[in-house]
Amino acid sequence: MSDLVVDGSRDSIVRGSTSFAAAARLFDPCVRDDAYCLYAWCRHCDDEIDGQVLGHGTVGLHPVLARAKLDLLEEKTLRALRGDAMEDQAFAAFQRVALRHAIPSEHPLALLEGFRMDVEGRSYRTLQDTLVYAYHVAGVVGVMMAHVMGVEDKKTLRRAADLGLALQLTNIARDVVEDARGGRVYLPSDWLGGLGEDPAAVADPANRALVFEATRRLIDAAEPYYQSARWGLPALGFRSAWAVAAARGVYRHIGLTVAARGPEGMEGRASTSAWTKAVRVAQAGFVAGRAMSLDAWRGAPERPPLWCPF
Repeated sequence: MSDLVVDGSRDSIVRGSTSFAAAARLFDPCVRDDAYCLYAWCRHCDDEIDGQVLGHGTVGLHPVLARAKLDLLEEKTLRALRGDAMEDQAFAAFQRVALRHAIPSEHPLALLEGFRMDVEGRSYRTLQDTLVYAYHVAGVVGVMMAHVMGVEDKKTLRRAADLGLALQLTNIARDVVEDARGGRVYLPSDWLGGLGEDPAAVADPANRALVFEATRRLIDAAEPYYQSARWGLPALGFRSAWAVAAARGVYRHIGLTVAARGPEGMEGRASTSAWTKAVRVAQAGFVAGRAMSLDAWRGAPERPPLWCPF
């Protein structure tokens, strides 16, 4: 693969997510380049469905156009998995990663199924409904990244899915008001009382206290997934464990920030400063070191009975 594809993929993650970009730098070079390539494909597919550029801009396409785009994405994904020549840079990047690491086709197709949930305007009544969505758009990305890092055993793949689920629950909590203004509600409607699944009501400042309480509950629901994910680190090499622990630490901090800001802080998007990211990355080095030593020596506890599709 040419440097142009890798460089383009690297640019995608740097411009699309500073948090993931900071964590990705910690990987060994080969893993890092493949992580860039996988992210670039995920970002490209997401942007195509949302009508955005690198996660920014107006959310939403006409449903007919969005379905057509999704059908095309599925077709190109299957072609890439077959080994067909790919002209699109994002799909050439994906093809390299998928074929090199023998990523099962069910995983990228599961991600596209998550985008279909958005296209179809799926509703989320219970926490498990939200978790199903979170798995399809993020948990399965964690599973694919685990394959990139050489993981094959199901127990560790479940821990990787746990981290993806936790990250997506945090994303949902951070973007509740922004998503509602775009017509989407991912919070369990059972938690929202009379607001139900009405995006306008969720975005209405008059309902901020109730919406915040549901948001805080979602942040609490993410916590056991973050804790479970830590026990997947001993199965990785030190550099990979450090990168994963850094992403875990940065995103968990975002969730805690959302909770600490209260209802009044929901209007603006919570983020982490460069200094905070640096601190979390340094702390992640200690977490990874412990995972390679003490945690590996004593062994992982049984995974708690958290929802997972496999």
